[in-house]
Amino acid sequence: MIDIYIRPLRMGDHLVAYHWRNNPEVWKYTGSRPDIVVTEEIEAQWMERVLKQTNALRYGICIKDTDEYIGNVTITDIEGDKGEFHTHIGAVQYWGKGLATKAAKLMLELAFSKGVNHIHLYVHKDNKAAVGVYEKCGFKIVGEEGDSYRMEIHNEG
Repeated sequence: MIDIYIRPLRMGDHLVAYHWRNNPEVWKYTGSRPDIVVTEEIEAQWMERVLKQTNALRYGICIKDTDEYIGNVTITDIEGDKGEFHTHIGAVQYWGKGLATKAAKLMLELAFSKGVNHIHLYVHKDNKAAVGVYEKCGFKIVGEEGDSYRMEIHNEG
């Protein structure tokens, strides 16, 4: 069984992440897939910009035994106790191993501890694996927008 942890995203992560941005399989079901070849420099500029944002929790997903950085789990657009959830495992060799579910649960625990208690996300209807991840974490489908479901979770505790 593979164990993971999450840690704040940091400069240097771009040296791995830019490879994911250029893999169409990783972005198959997303609405924000890159329309250019993403270079190390482009990814570094993006990372530098988003790490300055104060209304987001941006974390890397890492393998506990090796510290290998394999994906991201993020809550963006935090306003008061609301935010938008995003996650992906960029290292495709780790797909289907339950790691996205583990990472999502860790991020939700962190967000709730920081007072972000109402979290929503959008997921492509055809991305059955992701829908399953989010349902395992307690998200509920509350609507549809185009090709995506809107899902929400609320921490009442």
